[in-house]
Amino acid sequence: MKVILTQTYETLGKEGEIINVKPGFARNFLIPNKFALDYTPGNMKRYDQMQKVKDIRQAKEHKSATTLAESLNKVSCTATVSVGEEDKLFGTVTSQDIADLLKEKGFEIDKRKIILEEPIKALGIYTVPIKLHPEVEAKIKLWVVKE
Repeated sequence: MKVILTQTYETLGKEGEIINVKPGFARNFLIPNKFALDYTPGNMKRYDQMQKVKDIRQAKEHKSATTLAESLNKVSCTATVSVGEEDKLFGTVTSQDIADLLKEKGFEIDKRKIILEEPIKALGIYTVPIKLHPEVEAKIKLWVVKE
């Protein structure tokens, strides 16, 4: 039975490919779980229409992420932290803290988009990357200073 894959399925193929599978596998698993469409001329047109809508949506998301990245690249945040002897921080500066600082500046950024290899544990100036879109990344400057 021929089907059109609507999502990439690791063992079968990539999205948009037309593949042959056993009828039971297609009817009982692929089609009900929306991994594939039955191969008919009508479904082929339907799949093409879904792709056009998806491409338009991704283009809008990319454009908005790019404009947000341009404004975020100009942002500089200051995190004031309490320190002990020899300027050692009590605790760390995490992605949640950075998200809160950005919220004060007027940017709603999810903490999961802020990329920190490890929490910040020292005073200084840091460049923090923010992944806004799979293809768009912004960098903000973070100043960690003592109270």
